[in-house]
Amino acid sequence: MSTTWKNGNRDTFAAFMCDDAALDVLRPVAVDMGWQPEKCAKGGLRNAVQSLSITASPAILMVDLSESGDPLNDINALAEVCEPGTVVIAVGQVNDVRLYRDLIASGIQDYLLKPLSPGQVRDALVQAQAIFAAPKSHDAAAAKRHISTAIVGTRGGVGATTLATSIAWLFSADHKLPTALLDLDVHFGTGALTLDLEPGRGLTDAIDNPSRIDGLFIERAMIRANDNLAILSAEAPISAPLMTDGSAFVQLEEEFRHAFEMTVIDLPRNMLINFPHLLADVNVVVVATELTLAGARDAIRVLSWLKTNAAHAQTVVVANKVHAGVGEISKADFEASIERKINITVPYDIKAAANAAKLGQTFVAANRGTKAGAAIRELGDAIVGLQDEKGDVEKAAGKAGGGSLLGKIDFKKMLGSRAKTPA
Repeated sequence: MSTTWKNGNRDTFAAFMCDDAALDVLRPVAVDMGWQPEKCAKGGLRNAVQSLSITASPAILMVDLSESGDPLNDINALAEVCEPGTVVIAVGQVNDVRLYRDLIASGIQDYLLKPLSPGQVRDALVQAQAIFAAPKSHDAAAAKRHISTAIVGTRGGVGATTLATSIAWLFSADHKLPTALLDLDVHFGTGALTLDLEPGRGLTDAIDNPSRIDGLFIERAMIRANDNLAILSAEAPISAPLMTDGSAFVQLEEEFRHAFEMTVIDLPRNMLINFPHLLADVNVVVVATELTLAGARDAIRVLSWLKTNAAHAQTVVVANKVHAGVGEISKADFEASIERKINITVPYDIKAAANAAKLGQTFVAANRGTKAGAAIRELGDAIVGLQDEKGDVEKAAGKAGGGSLLGKIDFKKMLGSRAKTPA
C-alpha cells in the first residue's frame, strides 16, 4: 500500500540488482528502451523496499532476490511499499519451479534466472510495458461476464460447503474460469479444509483493515487451490467475536468482480440477518436443504427473505443428502410446503463423502461417476449458462432434469406458508 506522503510522480522504470554482471546486461537494454541507466541501481530487494518506502514506486520494477534469505516474505514486504498496479519482475539464481510458482502467485509478473541475457531481459520488459499500458476497462459489457453465486444452507450440516466447494472447483477445473471462493464462516468454516489447504490470515486481515482491500491485497491474501481457483477463508479464534459492519465483505466482492469471472460465496444463514447487503450484487442464490420438517420450515423463511431482500437474484433450491428410502418428509410434501419445485436433487452417498475427505478433494472432484456428483455437476453447468445474457439458471437446471420448472414456480403464498407434517 502506498502512503500519503509519497511523491505522486512515478518513474517508468527502476531496477535494483545485487551484482555488477547483472547491471552490465540490464543497463544497455534500459537505454535501448528509452530509460535512464541511472535507474538501474546496485542493491537487492531489501534496498528496493527501503528506497520505495520514501518515494513513489515506478510503473515497472525489477528486483534481485539473490541475497534474500526468504524471497516470499521479502516480496510481501515489497508489496507493502509498492503503488497499486506496479509490474514487478524478479531476478534470482535459484532454479526451483515451486519458488517460481509461489512468486507468481504472490503477484509478481515474471521471474528471470541468472545469468541474465539481453534478449531475456528485453522480452520481459517489453511484456511488462504492454501489461502496464493495457487499458484497465471495467465497462458494462465486462461486468456482465461475472457471475456471483451465494450458497445458503437452511440448517447446519445440510452440505452448503460441499456444494460451494464443488461448484467452485467445477467452474475452475472443468470450465477453466477464474474463480474466487469466499468462505464467510469466519470461525468454523471448512472451505479450505475441504480443499486440503491452510486458510491463512487473508480474511481476518480484510475484516480488521477494510481500507487495505485492493487488487494487490487480493493477490497476496488468497490461497490458490489450482490455476483458476483461489480461496479466501479463516479460522478465527472462537474467543474473538466478529467485529465488523460488513463493509470488508462488500469490498471483497467488488474486487472479485474485477479479478475473477466467477465468485462463489459460502454464506452462513446468520449472515443474512446481520449483513443483508451482502446479496446486493449476487446473481444466483442456491438454497441448500434436507428433506426434513426443520428444513422445510427454514426453507420457507429463507425463500421469503430472499423474495423481499434479493428479488434480483435467481433462486435455486437444492435438496441435498436425499435418502433413497423413506425420509422424514417426502419430496412431494416438501415441495407443497415451500410452494415451489426443487430444482436439483442430490442423493445421499456417505461412501462418496468419505472418499472425498480421504483424498482431500471436493466432493465432485473425487466422485465423478456417482449420481450425487452428476447432480452437482448439473447445478454448476446451469450456473455457468448464465454467462449468456439470456441464460436462466432455473430453466437450465430444469431442462437438464427433464423439463423446464420456470412456469411451475409460484411464490404468491410463500410469506404465509407453514411447513406441513408428512401424512
